[in-house]
Amino acid sequence: MDAVIVTGAAGALGHAVVAEFRSLGRAVVALDRAGERLDTLGRQEGVHAVAVDLSSRAAVRDAFAQIDVACDALVGLAGGFTPGALADVDEETLESLWRSNFGSALWTAQAVVTLFRTGGSIVTVGSKTAVQGPAPVAHATSKAAVVRLTQLLADELRPQRIRVNAVLPSVIDTPANRTWMSEELGARAVSPAAIAKVIAFLCGPDAAPISGAAIPVYGDA
Repeated sequence: MDAVIVTGAAGALGHAVVAEFRSLGRAVVALDRAGERLDTLGRQEGVHAVAVDLSSRAAVRDAFAQIDVACDALVGLAGGFTPGALADVDEETLESLWRSNFGSALWTAQAVVTLFRTGGSIVTVGSKTAVQGPAPVAHATSKAAVVRLTQLLADELRPQRIRVNAVLPSVIDTPANRTWMSEELGARAVSPAAIAKVIAFLCGPDAAPISGAAIPVYGDA
């Protein structure tokens, strides 16, 4: 089986996604910012770690040029979060969120299509707040752009037999989120492992008819 590229691999959801693909016997190319978490991930069997600034087009192109194994899936988990209402948004926050959320999704999709030999699958990560409900303005709009990008790429890349879908998490049960979640919300948050299984399905052959979808993974949250 061909390898899977996972961006944002050093995060909590990234670790779960890497573990899910490894359990299926898939090799993983793990991309994230340089650091001990990525180094530790790269020491796992079947995982090749590449440090990269995923918000930079040039850095992404250089990183993908280093990938010398056959790949047929890209899972784009990289992104950032900053809270804030309308009055709180400034240029720095807006630029940071658009680069980390939309930019990383765009640049990695642009780079990966040259690696897919006979088609493939791209899975992006939007957010429940991208499509409904109150939310921090800049974050939600950057994630809404990721969802729309997913739909556009699904149409553009269909002739190349590349499927593009998004998953839309609500609250994920991670150690970082546990620092601010109430006990009641924590009980309803969705585990990273559960989301990882949906992502792996979208990258697999049984999901061949699905492209352009934005799939809720809200659970009860």
